Formats: sequence, C-alpha cells, structure tokens
Amino acid sequence: MKEKTIPKAQKVLIVKSERKLYLIRNGHPYREYHIALGKNPIGPKEREHDQKTPEGNYTLDFKKPDSSYYRAIHISYPTPAQKEKARKRGINPGGSIMIHGQPNWWGWLSVIRQRFDWTAGCIAVSNGDMDEIWQAVDPGTPIEIRP
Repeated sequence: MKEKTIPKAQKVLIVKSERKLYLIRNGHPYREYHIALGKNPIGPKEREHDQKTPEGNYTLDFKKPDSSYYRAIHISYPTPAQKEKARKRGINPGGSIMIHGQPNWWGWLSVIRQRFDWTAGCIAVSNGDMDEIWQAVDPGTPIEIRP
C-alpha cells in the first residue's frame, strides 16, 4: 500500500480550547487533528511539573524518531523571555515539550486516551495522525499555540 503524500506545512497552529492541531499552508488550514494536552490545560505553562501546555509562538526545532512515544517533534519552549521570567521568580520553566504520538506499545489505546488530557504538558495525537504530521512538518516550521 502506497503512503499518501501530505503537503509541507508552512505553520502549525494549536488551539487548546478546541483540542485541535491545524497544518497551515498559504495562510489556510489544510489538515486538522484532534489533540490531547497536559492534565492541567487551562493557562500557559510557567513552571516544570505544572502539567500545562505552553502558549505562544515557537519553532518546531527537531524531530525525535526514537522517542519513548511514537515519534516526537520538539517545540522550542521556553523562549529566552520565558526563561528570564522564571529565573526572576526562582522557578524552573520546564522544557522537553513535544508533539508526539502514543506511548510506545500503547498506540492501540489512543481511541480511549485521546478523549482525555493526559500528558505532562505535551501535545499528543494518535499514531496515524503523527505519521501525517511527521511527513508534513520539517524542522524550522513555526508553531503557534493559542489558549
């Protein structure tokens, strides 16, 4: 069976309140995916272990094929300004925020898992959706995460 070709995204948009990830090309969404977020999804990430998904503008800066989840694409959180704000408050802003598939060997549970916010702050999709996103996104692609 031949894998379908997905056009390259020029931007990724996450709308947390909709639980949606959109691939954007020429200013318009051309694919959308259901997402699960951190267990505490309201508001922006401020500190390590707050279970929140960041909000703001970042870059998808590298791909991690050997993740403990089915594929992962790293988000450039925290920004230098977020690091400085955390430093002034004496807290760790956290990091290692990714778009990823399901935990390895548990992909079959995505039908259930994706109904709930279950990550530590990452953005989770089904493994099939991750295959499409992986193909469409190159390192350097901008990502906007809205409330």
